Amino acid sequence: MIEPEPAVMGLAFAVQLRAASEPAFDPADLGRRISDYLPVAGKTDVELCDELRLVQAFESMLAGYKTELVVALAGHRPPEPGSPLGQRWGPGEVQLPETSEFFPDELGHVLRCSRTAATDLAETSNVLLTRLPATRGRLADGLLDWPRARAIAAELGWPARDVPDAVVHLVEAEVLPRAMEVKVRTLRELIRARLLAHGVDLSEERRTKAESTANVTVEAGRDGMAELKAVLPIASATACRDAVDRYARMLKADGDPRPIGVLRAEVLADLILRPWDASRRPVTAQLTITAPIHALRPDAKAVAEVDGRPITAGLLAEILEQLDAVCPGGLRAPAGGSLDVSLVDPVSGRLRAVVTRGELEALVRRGCPEHPGAPCECPVLDRPDPVDRYRPSAAQYRFVRTRDRTCRWPGCTNQVVWADLDHVIAHACGGQTACENLCCLCRRHHRLKTHARGWVFVMTDDGVFTVTSPAGVSRTTWPPGTRPAADDPPPF
Repeated sequence: MIEPEPAVMGLAFAVQLRAASEPAFDPADLGRRISDYLPVAGKTDVELCDELRLVQAFESMLAGYKTELVVALAGHRPPEPGSPLGQRWGPGEVQLPETSEFFPDELGHVLRCSRTAATDLAETSNVLLTRLPATRGRLADGLLDWPRARAIAAELGWPARDVPDAVVHLVEAEVLPRAMEVKVRTLRELIRARLLAHGVDLSEERRTKAESTANVTVEAGRDGMAELKAVLPIASATACRDAVDRYARMLKADGDPRPIGVLRAEVLADLILRPWDASRRPVTAQLTITAPIHALRPDAKAVAEVDGRPITAGLLAEILEQLDAVCPGGLRAPAGGSLDVSLVDPVSGRLRAVVTRGELEALVRRGCPEHPGAPCECPVLDRPDPVDRYRPSAAQYRFVRTRDRTCRWPGCTNQVVWADLDHVIAHACGGQTACENLCCLCRRHHRLKTHARGWVFVMTDDGVFTVTSPAGVSRTTWPPGTRPAADDPPPF
């Protein structure tokens, strides 16, 4: 087969190098847009297709350069001596030797992507540079695109770690000439077939590893919908889908006019939430509903403003009336569940206080201790007071988890049920156990903050949280629902 010549790019960029003391990188610093140099208007179909092929080749060349950047940065992040895990990697961790276990977090921080995506990029880059030089060379020359290079690395990298390099390089040489002619899935199947031809069968190891990733997750969608995902062995997944489909078609045969997809979704929910086995223990969901209280009322009257005012006894009485107007008999916690009332500033979105229904009623009955029976502007409720110990109080746990809702690490979506309350300024360094110094961090990012070197963490009294990497890249997050000031940088 005749090998294509490396693409010669007709793109020129004006890149100005700056001193390290100058402002952070801005894409606008690259100069004018590419279309200013290479106008699209007036090109023929042939010229447009040729240009698309050149752009694709250039993207491959950039991807090859990106792998070098990633591995070079990883080399600047040695393992943390004080880390409990040291150099031992767990499932899903990046397999880079002599590299900090927190490197994927920093890479995701820099590229604004998830840790999973950063881990995959780091691992793929390492495999291409250390074990698959021919694949990486074709990528850097613009002769192989990133999805196919990634697929080759996925098959001949970590899963084939015990396969002799001679066999890996032989299979690599056999599949590379055809790599751009076949689909990515076909390419992976071809690699597995060539490994089998050389006496290497990794199917059982791949199956065992795949089974360890089984899980059920929920991804929020639009207009009040969400996607329930179950990753199962193919036999189980097919059986579940078939059972749901059979029940849905029974309903359809009985005359239900709704679309078959809607019926499948309803059947699945019924099978899970209303099982036939009545002997099982009931499960009560714990839900947090965040909404303006006036939006829940049938007459849609506005709730009293909180806007910076103290939360007075009179205001609490108005809120309690609003709660009672939501549903007959008043809004109460479900059986076995809980109900917390979050009082939020409607202008800034800042959380002011979190109370239970019982606490709210008690405060209304008690009123202001300084002016019993008389209206006043004295505050009777605010965020929990600081405590003179390391462990936060129950009220602080409730307030901070309600304020943060997820891990506050930029881009992390782990729910607060799996998060720790961390002192932004360490307690051992004089940091108070106060809501202004506590934020939710999942266990991984809590450990990163404790053990990784060179990171800087800052939080304002209102919970605006800024994380700066060892290389000086900063990302800022606001508590959900708050409104950043007009001069604040955009959130992560």
